[in-house]
Amino acid sequence: MKLVIQIPCYNEEKTLPEAFAALPKQVEGFDEVEVLIIDDGSRDRTVAVARELGIHHIVHFPGNRGLARGFMAGLDAALRVGADVIVNTDADNQYDASFIPALVKPILDGRADMVIGDRQVDQVSEFSATKKRLQRFGSWVVRRASATEVPDATSGFRALSREAALSLFVTSNYTYTLETIIQAGAARLAITGVPVRTNAPTRESRLLRGMWNYVKRSMGTIIRIYTMYHPLRTFLTIAALFFLAGVAAAGRFVYYFVTTDGQTGHTQSLILAAILILASFQIALSGFVADLVGANRKLIESVLRRVRSLEAGAGKNGGNRPGSANG
Repeated sequence: MKLVIQIPCYNEEKTLPEAFAALPKQVEGFDEVEVLIIDDGSRDRTVAVARELGIHHIVHFPGNRGLARGFMAGLDAALRVGADVIVNTDADNQYDASFIPALVKPILDGRADMVIGDRQVDQVSEFSATKKRLQRFGSWVVRRASATEVPDATSGFRALSREAALSLFVTSNYTYTLETIIQAGAARLAITGVPVRTNAPTRESRLLRGMWNYVKRSMGTIIRIYTMYHPLRTFLTIAALFFLAGVAAAGRFVYYFVTTDGQTGHTQSLILAAILILASFQIALSGFVADLVGANRKLIESVLRRVRSLEAGAGKNGGNRPGSANG
């Protein structure tokens, strides 16, 4: 059994040594523990520092591609070097690495495919009251969208089984945390959370550029991914709202037509009702088309999963075990 700990990096020459030093060199249940970094186009000495530290595997992007792309490249590389379980953590040492054994235990026990580290945001002193409320609300929305019980949806400290890593396909350019949970829920993967601790911050978050900008982009991601995986349900719900509004407008016309013996026209209500009801049928038809597209997407994902499985199998058997790779 091999555990690969992946660390996305962007200009982390100062924090990477501390984060690497904190990682466990041995974890119960695994014969090997290896570290992989994904250098997202760093302009400092991040790659050189990683080599000096003796980090096992390095994926390098010539330019900055974003956290989500880096996460997926890390999964692919970890699978190719034979990972049975993959842990994702941050290069700024935000997460307490001593909790990695607790993070992987549900997977080793066969109880989960994905485990999310629960930072218990109410106890994080660095978070403002507003941020704590938004984190709780965001996690609640993701739980509803994914039909899971993940307590801390935005935590990047997580462990994935080989099966889960093969099944995830991140399409967002912004962040992977929310999308992967909704995907995993749609794929019926077993997801759980375990309490973890965080360390004192060593720098400002590079992903969080203004609280409300983060909220806007996160909500956009949730809506887009939920619609991608549940198109018919989403479009029919919207169609139903338009239809009910149309019925209400038609009811208003009928009410005034009956109570005034047709003396007051209220023709605008009848026109509005017709527009809304026609729109509801159009939206419903769009939902059926989107559902057909969704079925095609599932077939494509199945093919991609088989291709990734074959590539990863070649790496696990020793056919492709690079010490470094270019993304």
